[in-house]
Amino acid sequence: MKYLIRPSELAPYSPANHTGTRNVRLVQGRNVEVVLGEIERGKGAAPHAHPGIEQVCYLLEGTAHVEVSGESFEMRAGEACFFPADEPHLFQATSDKVRVLVIYSPPYLEKPENVRR
Repeated sequence: MKYLIRPSELAPYSPANHTGTRNVRLVQGRNVEVVLGEIERGKGAAPHAHPGIEQVCYLLEGTAHVEVSGESFEMRAGEACFFPADEPHLFQATSDKVRVLVIYSPPYLEKPENVRR
């Protein structure tokens, strides 16, 4: 297990069900996963849900349009949103540079069985 994480040393990946998104997995534990994402303007996550997985997004930089469980709102840097397990959600970048810290519990791990469209 790595206890010191340097994002520049981690392999980036493009997550399923997303466009214009580049992620690095910072932490993968038994009960939590932390991901750092960069999203291009107008891109992001298509509507989907994670069965049995809760998700928190903390916006580090930029702005985003978010929809969850029939509600929609605009986010700015320094704000966070919560996606309950099994609830449909969408996350789209609305500024040129968007950086977001994503926390999953339990870990999502990019497994197809952990997403429902």
